[in-house]
Amino acid sequence: MLFQLPKIDNLNRSELGQRLQFKLDNKTKPQGSLGRLEFLAINIGLILNTEKPELLEPQLVVFAGDHGLVARGISAFPSDVTWQMVENFLSGGAAVSVLARQHGIGLTVVDCGVCHDFEPRAGLLIRKIALGTADATEGPAMTKTQCEQALSNGLHLVQGLPGNALLLGEMGIGNTSAASLLMSRLTGLDIVDCTGAGTGLDADAVQRKISVLRTVLRKNADAISPLDALAALGGFEIATMVGAVLQAALENRVIVVDGFIASSAVLVATAMQPAVLERCVFAHRSGERGHALMLAHMRVDPLLDLGLRLGEGSGAALAWPLMVSACRVIGEMASFESAGVSRQAQDERAL
Repeated sequence: MLFQLPKIDNLNRSELGQRLQFKLDNKTKPQGSLGRLEFLAINIGLILNTEKPELLEPQLVVFAGDHGLVARGISAFPSDVTWQMVENFLSGGAAVSVLARQHGIGLTVVDCGVCHDFEPRAGLLIRKIALGTADATEGPAMTKTQCEQALSNGLHLVQGLPGNALLLGEMGIGNTSAASLLMSRLTGLDIVDCTGAGTGLDADAVQRKISVLRTVLRKNADAISPLDALAALGGFEIATMVGAVLQAALENRVIVVDGFIASSAVLVATAMQPAVLERCVFAHRSGERGHALMLAHMRVDPLLDLGLRLGEGSGAALAWPLMVSACRVIGEMASFESAGVSRQAQDERAL
């Protein structure tokens, strides 16, 4: 067997959570006045198992792959854009390249199954399963063996990364369709509620896309388990991302989840190992139609809501400074005692 599902335990760190809350409550501020930043600080501390959380050598990985379903007209762009954007990432010209440079985040691009042969170079990992997935209207997008190889690639990839935080990014023309299919199958929601404009389809094209996706779901109706659904409906980049998420969770890295496609990988990983969710920080709520419903299904609240729908890991990179700030607040902000600041009077707190 190519892929062995790791067992990921719940964090179960209630005493640590209480100590982190006590530290925050005794900083020179009214209790709770930093709002969700305080929750974020506690969350990161719990994941890293420390009262002094520090985010070290963050790694943003862009998982890239092509989709056979694109031949059915489900995207506004041709498949060639996938490999062209990979070149753009590597040359430093993409949005996520700019943001990663700005915030000192390591950037790696992984060829999981792009329909193009790349020259090896720094910043690129070639983990190609095949030249794109199969057309899922005719059967599973991947064989079980291919899917397990992609999962295994993701596990081993993370094992070789430095740092304690993994930021998820992706590139693949057609992968909003794969994410919509996985969402529909794993949540039970109708495909209409899971499907949006992707890279910019008009209303008529969205309806044609929904029709194609209904055909895919019917053709792969027996793919019910998370692993079977991933193989039948997903993509090489999503499957590799699922493996990476599982390994990062096993290692108690902070997993920073980008938008719709990255969230679909976490949805699959969580269906396999529910405790994965405790290690995730959701960066933003995408403008893609199904994302808000997907986040609601997982009962998570993202940090940002900027109407983004670019992908690449751009939202994860934008959320990163908030995470660094949360750690600095709990680690560097003075307490009432150390600063010699008087506390709020008991009778005033009661008002």
